[in-house]
Amino acid sequence: MKKIIYTAKAPNPIGPYNQAVLVELPTQKTLYTSGQIAIDPTTGELNIEDLEQETHLVMRHLKSLLEQVNMNFENVIKTTIFLSSMENFARVNAVYGSYFSEETAPARETVEVANLPKYVNVEISVIAMSF
Repeated sequence: MKKIIYTAKAPNPIGPYNQAVLVELPTQKTLYTSGQIAIDPTTGELNIEDLEQETHLVMRHLKSLLEQVNMNFENVIKTTIFLSSMENFARVNAVYGSYFSEETAPARETVEVANLPKYVNVEISVIAMSF
């Protein structure tokens, strides 16, 4: 069964998509999040002046979506990180890494792209499962 997931603690979608979708099967649940960017959900304003703060805000959005379905970062099996510049990799990676333990960290790819929505520096999505 497909269930649309929404939280006021993450920004509203800026297009024809949802914050996340949960697929529930008899023995497992899988959460697919849309890419999250650093929009303050209370004001709708971008927060991209400081890359570390921007990345923390993105990760807090993801945390809020996971919590909506009683999951956490331990449930994440795959992430995708989009960067506006690979020169930001180390700084984003340091913040991102603080949300996972190395022993259970998910699979991941990180790619540089020509542009991101609203010209942000980083966008991250996750896939999480519970059994």
